[in-house]
Amino acid sequence: MVYKRRSVEINLFYGAKPAIFEKARALRAHMTESEKILWDALRRKGLAGYRFRRQHPIDKFIVDFYCHEAKLVIEIDGEIHKYQDKDYELGRTAEIEKFGITVIRFSNHHVLLELDTVLTQISSYLKV
Repeated sequence: MVYKRRSVEINLFYGAKPAIFEKARALRAHMTESEKILWDALRRKGLAGYRFRRQHPIDKFIVDFYCHEAKLVIEIDGEIHKYQDKDYELGRTAEIEKFGITVIRFSNHHVLLELDTVLTQISSYLKV
């Protein structure tokens, strides 16, 4: 999907297919507690005036949070990530980074117990 803003085409989704958009919509409706907490801090340009999107399609993936202006993905690793193949996660990150996007990760625990530290670390990737 391509959006036009001020006569400039901006592709926010890097070729994501319609099925990925449907999956993302479902994930937005069922966010984890840590995702909800971080979203409350990021939404409405809440962090240094940068706009973030939640459960955002990028190519064949859905990332937890994405800031197009900063080309920054934020992933929150929950319990499922303990059991997933680490090579898969590394490959997924590498594929996203091919688009010139930086991927940073935090654990659920980190977001829940140290939100201020998480926000400070995210801010260090933004042009503030």
